[in-house]
Amino acid sequence: MSPLVVVLLLIAGLSESAGRILPLVARRAGVSRSHAIRLLLTGAVVEGAVFALWPLSAWTVAELTLSAPVSGVATLTWTPAQVTPLVLTAVIAFPLLGPLLHLLLLVGVGAGLATSLAAMTGLGWWVAAGCVAVAGVGLAAAVDVVRRLVVRISVAEVQESLT
Repeated sequence: MSPLVVVLLLIAGLSESAGRILPLVARRAGVSRSHAIRLLLTGAVVEGAVFALWPLSAWTVAELTLSAPVSGVATLTWTPAQVTPLVLTAVIAFPLLGPLLHLLLLVGVGAGLATSLAAMTGLGWWVAAGCVAVAGVGLAAAVDVVRRLVVRISVAEVQESLT
């Protein structure tokens, strides 16, 4: 992965994190600035890592669907052109501006990944799109489980400190 792609993935992760964290922080009056910044940066790293894992996960799912492994071909990776639209996710992830627009952006980026995956593996485009979708939904579900656990642990710690 090129340094430009890594930087773009981190910016996209920060963007996604801002879209998720800032509305939460705005609703809670007692959140300190330093805590909000830590949440934002932690979320940026996590979201950037999830974005980075999406092509690799799609490649793995595609290999599971193939009868013979693809030989002599490198795995699917991000290109700057494919990852750049993800930088817009902060604007689109804000709840009031539209989760549907956020979903459409991710579907568009996923379609680009599916096109690359189909060309690299010889799978049909729809099968490749299914692999990308399964990988994306799986990663999103994993991150959602972790988020819910963090919230439960945080709420338990706050309740414990109040008593």
